[in-house]
Amino acid sequence: MNLTDEREIFGWIKKGDEKAFESLFHKYYGLLCAYATKIINDKDAAEELVQEFFVKLWEKREQLSVETSLNNYLFRSVKNHCVNYIQHNKIKLKYARTVADDGESQTTEEFDFPEPDIFEKIEISINSLPEKRREIFRLSRRDGLKYHQIAEKLQISVKTVETQMSLAFKTLREQLRNTKFFFTFLL
Repeated sequence: MNLTDEREIFGWIKKGDEKAFESLFHKYYGLLCAYATKIINDKDAAEELVQEFFVKLWEKREQLSVETSLNNYLFRSVKNHCVNYIQHNKIKLKYARTVADDGESQTTEEFDFPEPDIFEKIEISINSLPEKRREIFRLSRRDGLKYHQIAEKLQISVKTVETQMSLAFKTLREQLRNTKFFFTFLL
């Protein structure tokens, strides 16, 4: 594929041509997953990052401008997603260490234990979610499935899973905002 062909395909994608997008996806998905796996050393996370990248590419297609080759744009974008993923995980790890260090430095009397009925409150809030949203939330948090696995299992799009999880978190945050240790539950 030469530079002219790439720009033509990208032009079609910008106009909403799903076939052109699908063709691009099939051509690059495996290559981008392999590239991302080399960067973050986690095949499942790499696949999820690449899927998220393609979702964002489709959603923002009208605003995007590719000045270099399409190939360079795709690989550079996935690399940036991987770097963000690594930085985010470093922050989570640093926070977890801080919490662990704080916990070790406190005696049992000093430690602020969660409210006795916290788990009951959380369960009630989860049960208040609409049925499909509740199912998606539990598959993610209880069963530990990744978004793409949930999408496959329920035969829905990854974007639908992302949207439902976002709405579930919003609802739970609102209902449990005054509850201690809720943040830990969300992790």
